[in-house]
Amino acid sequence: MSDNRKSESLSGFGPTHGVQASHVTSVYVYEAPLRLWHWTNAAAIVVLAITGFLIGSPLPSQPGDPSSSFLMGYIRFAHFTAAYVFAIGFLFRIYWAFVGNSHARQMFIVPVKSGAWWKEVLFELRWYLFLEKRPKKYVGHNPLAQIAMFVFIVLGSIWMIFTGFALYGEGAQAGSWASRVFGWAIPLAGQSQDVHTLHHLGMWFIIAFIIIHVYVAIREDIMSRQSLVSTMISGERTFKDDDPE
Repeated sequence: MSDNRKSESLSGFGPTHGVQASHVTSVYVYEAPLRLWHWTNAAAIVVLAITGFLIGSPLPSQPGDPSSSFLMGYIRFAHFTAAYVFAIGFLFRIYWAFVGNSHARQMFIVPVKSGAWWKEVLFELRWYLFLEKRPKKYVGHNPLAQIAMFVFIVLGSIWMIFTGFALYGEGAQAGSWASRVFGWAIPLAGQSQDVHTLHHLGMWFIIAFIIIHVYVAIREDIMSRQSLVSTMISGERTFKDDDPE
């Protein structure tokens, strides 16, 4: 710990469950590999969303000889490359949940059996709806953010990886690794077009989360009692006061 930090006293839930912080000036929360994954994943999602939209709603045919224009081919290539980055990054994120610190596991562990945790969820919901005047302090994700990360990032990533690689395997032909591993998703959904639709809806599902996520991160940096945006850059959660409550 750096010299400018005060001694740490933690209360509330365990470090896996959105720890409340008291008398903490600064805590190292997000390790460098996790932060690298966060920003790489964000970049991959941007590329996937733009290219995916263009694949679903293609541009008009390009003039001239087809051999001199490979626009949709480049768009598809960018989409497939970003998909590999996204999928490999998600596998790495699962790995880091095991080898990283306790905060690296928060996204995957939602303590739904804890009554006290649900009370904190309701408090955070009231805070975001401007029904609470004073926010609480958390070292890691607050309970409501835990739910959002699990639903949109964990489940959403799994959804997009399975449906996306099922479609990729269809184009790569039967016998390809993607067809063997994910091809079962197409008959399970009904047909190829159904998987296309589900994959497209998944994109809007994640885009909606990103809009909310960016708004909440900036809002909390301004209105809450701890840092948010800068924490995912430096890894340090800094607190604006020493009040334990």
